[in-house]
Amino acid sequence: MEPSKPDPAMEETAVMEPKLDATPTAVSATTAALSTVDAGTMDEGIYKFNKQLIDTVYDVICFLYPVKGNERDFARFFVLETVARVPYFAYLSCLHLQETFGVRYPNMSDRMRTHYAEADNELHHLLIQESLGGNSNPVDRVLAQTMAFFYYWYVIVIYTWNEPAAYHLSELIEDHAFDTYSNFLKNHETFLKSKPVPEIARKYYEEENPFLFELYCTVKDEPECSVEEQATVCCRRPNLETLYDVFVCIRDDEKEHWKTLCNLVQFDEMNAVAARDVKSTVPAPAESA
Repeated sequence: MEPSKPDPAMEETAVMEPKLDATPTAVSATTAALSTVDAGTMDEGIYKFNKQLIDTVYDVICFLYPVKGNERDFARFFVLETVARVPYFAYLSCLHLQETFGVRYPNMSDRMRTHYAEADNELHHLLIQESLGGNSNPVDRVLAQTMAFFYYWYVIVIYTWNEPAAYHLSELIEDHAFDTYSNFLKNHETFLKSKPVPEIARKYYEEENPFLFELYCTVKDEPECSVEEQATVCCRRPNLETLYDVFVCIRDDEKEHWKTLCNLVQFDEMNAVAARDVKSTVPAPAESA
């Protein structure tokens, strides 16, 4: 007797992927559906190695550039921003190469555009620090550029081998960046409020077309925006009065990057869960003997 054949309708249902609709209602529905999936964890060995690597690099930079609450601190941020922007165009390079060799998958183009927007955002963070004199010392420039060069190729190798591991590197960096800017804002508010807004910051945050600025805001903060705005923009256009406001914007940008990266590591999607549900990646629990 021949084994019973599966129902063709059931087979089709099992393999059929949902089509993504760009309408606001569909975006919200897709996010809600994805948020019911458990967040992925990371291999404990990879997690620990990534954390040790990023913590070590960060500690070295902190040792070389202790916070003093004066103009010298801008060199510290220059070095940090030079390194922090590297992974985004490393990701983009790998995706372009995959595309060149015929690799295609849903939302690949969206991911590429988002990484470009992230790199552009980090570039403007760097330009702001340069406008403040952060790159005035050639020693600082050589150190930052050397670190960036080798880190770029390291991320290329890791992304080619294991994409979530490469995204996790940046998740850790952006988490450090958010904390660094938050502490600087808290501890040196008076100093920052005594400084004017750099022209490059005003141009980027207030004057330029917001398309790229909004494109990297993939994880929406629903209470702040209408449904229509959630599907298209980040809903955050600042009013800059002093350098303090600029640093608040940079800090908040780092948080946006962190949210996207957490989603990519844990769900392989840029906006799988809403902003309020985003949590840092955790290592996979050890298997019991």
